[in-house]
Amino acid sequence: MANTPQAKKRIRRNDRRADINGARVSRIRTFLKKVEGALTEGNKDAAAAALTAAQPELMRGVSKGVFHKNTASRKLARLTKRVAALG
Repeated sequence: MANTPQAKKRIRRNDRRADINGARVSRIRTFLKKVEGALTEGNKDAAAAALTAAQPELMRGVSKGVFHKNTASRKLARLTKRVAALG
């Protein structure tokens, strides 16, 4: 258990940030699932549109610190490759 006032404050802050970051990761996953769904259907236009919508969300996650830069880049590269292969 935290003893100092600062440690107690950090616990409160960490709880708030965990909720915010969890919501952010969930939102990004939803965007990625839309791309996956369009890829499964074989709809290239929908997949490309979903990918363009997912890209800024992923990069926002990087800037907010919920994803590592290379993780986001790897995910985007793999999805882009799959969308291009539909053509």
